[in-house]
Amino acid sequence: MTDAHIRSAMVLAAGLGTRMRPITDTLPKPLVRVGGRALLDHALDRLPAAGIEDAVVNVHHLAHLVEAHLRGRARPRITISNERGQLLETGGGAKNALPLLAAGGPGPFVLLNSDSLWIDDGRDNLAALVQSWDPERMDTLLLLASVATSLGYDGQGDFAMQPDGRLKRRAQGGTAPFVYAGVAVLKPELFADTPDGPFSLNFLFDRAIARERLYGMRLDGEWLHVGTPESIPAADQRLAASTR
Repeated sequence: MTDAHIRSAMVLAAGLGTRMRPITDTLPKPLVRVGGRALLDHALDRLPAAGIEDAVVNVHHLAHLVEAHLRGRARPRITISNERGQLLETGGGAKNALPLLAAGGPGPFVLLNSDSLWIDDGRDNLAALVQSWDPERMDTLLLLASVATSLGYDGQGDFAMQPDGRLKRRAQGGTAPFVYAGVAVLKPELFADTPDGPFSLNFLFDRAIARERLYGMRLDGEWLHVGTPESIPAADQRLAASTR
């Protein structure tokens, strides 16, 4: 296992945040404050501790507000991936940013949703994910949260994990013990022969599953799913309790 070649990260901050309306009618979701800080800052603040000093942030919805907010940050070094002309979704946005990510160093990169929010318990989960990366076995490594212990999540889960860490999709109509926590390590090679324009990261996850090279690492702590305005107060309280 090695983290030697993971030098850059991308934070997905271009989405419309429709479930967070009416807040996101005038404020992009990445700038919604939870626990006293913008969601985007929670994500970016984790990167230097994991050894990552270069980050790409994509923008679309209310892009000028995100850009203005980022100008006030010193670390990590940030490059903007402009999607003002077309929202490219999660996979298309990452593909569009590959040249910018390569400027921070070749090889795999960390991808985070701007609303990926969790409380560490005993270890730095992002640093552990980077350290767990094994390019000989993996095309993609996902941070997974327990459905049973996550705050604000009421879905059926996304993945089951085998003893060696390989992942399988939840069976249709069934349940799964783990939900994707919005953080991954990806190989740029996965984007070869992918669609031009918008597409989902799930396209890449399924490609890795077909090769038996999609792996997961369980989050040690609590994932906070902040998807609607009503979910913010509970997340605020949980973050406040964790810092006492």
